[in-house]
Amino acid sequence: MKMQPKFSSFFLLFILFISGTTNGQSNKASRLEMVYTVSMEQPESNTFQVVLNCGGLSENYYDFKIPVWMPGYYQILNYANDIKNLKISDLKGNPVKWDKANHNTWRVYSGGVKAIELNYEVKTNRSFVATNYLNSERAFIAPTGLFMHVADQINVPVTVHIKPYRGWNRIATGLEKIKEFTYHANDFDILYDSPILIGKLEELPFFTVKGVPHYFIGYQLGDFNKEAFMADLKKVIEAAVAVIGDIPFKDYTFIGIGPGGGGIEHLNSSAVAFTGSKSLDKPGGRMGILSFLGHEYFHHYNAKRIRPIELGPFDYDNGSRTNMLWVAEGVTTYYDEMLLRWAKLESSEQILVNFQQAIKKYETSPGSLFQAVSQASYDTWSDGPFGRIGDEVNKTVSYYDKGPVMGMLLDFKIRHETKNKKSLNDVMRTLYYTFYKKENRGYTEDEFRKVCEQTAGGSLAEFFSYIYTVKTPDYVKYLNYAGLTIDVKPRVMEGAWHGIHAAVVNDSLRVRDVDWNSPAWIEGIRRNQVIASINGQPASKTLLDQITKQNHPNDRIKIETFDRGKKAIIPMLLGKKSETSFEIKRLSRPNELQKIILKSWLKE
Repeated sequence: MKMQPKFSSFFLLFILFISGTTNGQSNKASRLEMVYTVSMEQPESNTFQVVLNCGGLSENYYDFKIPVWMPGYYQILNYANDIKNLKISDLKGNPVKWDKANHNTWRVYSGGVKAIELNYEVKTNRSFVATNYLNSERAFIAPTGLFMHVADQINVPVTVHIKPYRGWNRIATGLEKIKEFTYHANDFDILYDSPILIGKLEELPFFTVKGVPHYFIGYQLGDFNKEAFMADLKKVIEAAVAVIGDIPFKDYTFIGIGPGGGGIEHLNSSAVAFTGSKSLDKPGGRMGILSFLGHEYFHHYNAKRIRPIELGPFDYDNGSRTNMLWVAEGVTTYYDEMLLRWAKLESSEQILVNFQQAIKKYETSPGSLFQAVSQASYDTWSDGPFGRIGDEVNKTVSYYDKGPVMGMLLDFKIRHETKNKKSLNDVMRTLYYTFYKKENRGYTEDEFRKVCEQTAGGSLAEFFSYIYTVKTPDYVKYLNYAGLTIDVKPRVMEGAWHGIHAAVVNDSLRVRDVDWNSPAWIEGIRRNQVIASINGQPASKTLLDQITKQNHPNDRIKIETFDRGKKAIIPMLLGKKSETSFEIKRLSRPNELQKIILKSWLKE
């Protein structure tokens, strides 16, 4: 394989010649030239070698930065910790002074030098869609964790040369290809939104939608019926495109990174953990991955282009906080459910079951009483995308849980108020064509609400109270709009209730979780405590389960626990547990509008 030559001193001198000597911040970005070469000489070392040739310098110093996060994954990742062995020199090889200015900034004292070369390594240790990874079989570049930019100069064009390890013959990326293994980005926003997978990669049969090719390229994609899988994926993509009616790119690539976990959307690609198997040949196994891929694909509309105003331009140094992830992420989750139905891949009844489960999961979580979904959006940087699931009592919610439910209710409300002439799809189209296509910006919270209310033709104050408070939605009313009924009546379960969930670990019965406000919770039993005995008998999972079946509410039991070397005997009065099924069914006698809305929503 022919390797790309290193960026030459002659070419740097040419850059200097054409760049001129004008001053001013506005001109500084226009004359900078940044060319990267990325090598992987010893992949078993899990380390990338990076060379940045930067020409057109005119200031006494420049701050080179690495982002602290990747847009689409709202967590601080501290990429700078993986930058190792930085060396900086001028064109003649003379060292250039630099200092570490802060946790993600290197101050380079160029002092009259017109071009410099930065050499550094990037250490990798985790296969994940938001982190760099290199081993003896493939390389994955998460661009925000590998490419430095100059402070305040995101708009600089970038060239990237990839030098694959010997025998690695394929690259998957959304970047514009100049020639073999050489790519271009108009600015760092585009570069940072274009992951790169390198190795001996496989490609599934591609398809086109509205003349636009869609590719699926990845590492060890597995053994399954690939033609049938891609045929179904095409149906999902067609359903997604039909919502907006426009495809804003020349091609799209699903990048399968292999094992690792997660998926992240990008401008014209998505990086997804994917290990195909025969389970994909079965409807049950296939629906989950198609929903996942549909979610990431729909994000190129909702989150990338239909975006909260805080999500672009990005704050690469601190993260971009917004109250609107319930829309960017949660409403996208609503659509990934509906795309399967609209593609005729999932039954109407299964969709109802899916939303029943979503409502039940949210409503039975303690967080539903404490945190609004707008606050969950803003606090995701500290709480995580699924809330503080490690807490003893999780008083947070996930926008992935409540968001799709709110999407459904909003859709039903708009359909009802407009006699099914409008829907949530009209909201999405208005946001896309107004704020992205016409104004090239994101929407504010007030603008989102205004578009929703203009589409519905009236106030949506009640609906938005469900977003900004912990008020319980009126599920019965909203589902009734679509000719559906939901069972929200609590029912007392048979038997007694203690609230302990335990499992045998190393021959001991250990508490895994405790229902909030259950008898066990009130008496102080917590996770990781060891249950030694129950009513004087050696503890076992069988005995713990028998307590709920053979006893009655208000019966007294004694549980002996060990916690950090301390023994305790805890008396407890068993209680009774109420559960709500939230089962969703069709109304037996819907009126004409309800029939029309349900049929239109489910595309029956």
